[in-house]
Amino acid sequence: MSAPHQLETAPPVSLTPEPIVRLRHPMKWVFTIVVGLLAVLIVISLFTNDRYQWDVVLNYFFSDQILRGLVTTLWLTVVAMIVGIVIGVVVAIMKLSSNRTLQTVATVYIWFFRGTPVFVQLLFWGYISALYPVISIGVPFGDQFFSVPTNVVITPLVAAILGLGLNEGAYMAEIVRTGIMAVHRGQIEAAQALGMKQGRILRRIVLPQAMRVIIPPTANETINMLKTTSLVSVLAFPELLYSAQLIYAQNFQTIPLLITASIWYLLVTSVLTVGQFYLERYYGRGTSSPVGGARTRTPVFTRRRPSTGGHDHD
Repeated sequence: MSAPHQLETAPPVSLTPEPIVRLRHPMKWVFTIVVGLLAVLIVISLFTNDRYQWDVVLNYFFSDQILRGLVTTLWLTVVAMIVGIVIGVVVAIMKLSSNRTLQTVATVYIWFFRGTPVFVQLLFWGYISALYPVISIGVPFGDQFFSVPTNVVITPLVAAILGLGLNEGAYMAEIVRTGIMAVHRGQIEAAQALGMKQGRILRRIVLPQAMRVIIPPTANETINMLKTTSLVSVLAFPELLYSAQLIYAQNFQTIPLLITASIWYLLVTSVLTVGQFYLERYYGRGTSSPVGGARTRTPVFTRRRPSTGGHDHD
């Protein structure tokens, strides 16, 4: 008779956790030292170079003309963004429509206003009277009921709003379209099965969920719009940069006045960035990967020490 079959026993498994050793990155310290030295040199230059003329900067930082330009910049940013968002929503819906004509109009609009620089568009609106000296309303090729010089209607303010708002509308259209497409198709079909109309589905179901995707890039566009308003100085519109230009055109303190305007831009964009963080965190609630800087543990690249006892098992 053969010997009874003996069961093989598995080797003992060590329950003691193996120590984890962080990988050494010597270049990280070299990079940190280089960046630190550069930062120190920049700070020293800022405070030792008399050509910055910080006394002039402080003198004009809270001047009436600069503060009026700042308020105008903020106002123009808000109005241009409202115009851009409204146009963007309408154009996005047109592009997602089943009507080929609406799709074509939306596509051409986005193609044109995204394909030409906003600075050029502002110049065209500023000189639109060269193309159309008079704005008239009446029967085509017939009598005119009303006419007015174009320069009376298209003032620098109107030209700035049209140039910035129409350009922003093209970018917002793509942002809104992406947000709408991110909503699961099944929810729309379920709402249609319940008899809801398309407009109500858009207002009650699609747009509220699309906001999670729309808000972050819209906040970025708002910050970008604040800085883009500086381009309307070409229209002699008294926003922040043009206000600074008017001052240094008189006293020839060009660099200090540009520094003054830049610091105000930095302060306002910093405030908007904080607001963006909280907005993204609010609309990112309930997601597996929250938007807006939720606290997550940064992965650490490690290696395990060679085990001296026990056996590893998959």
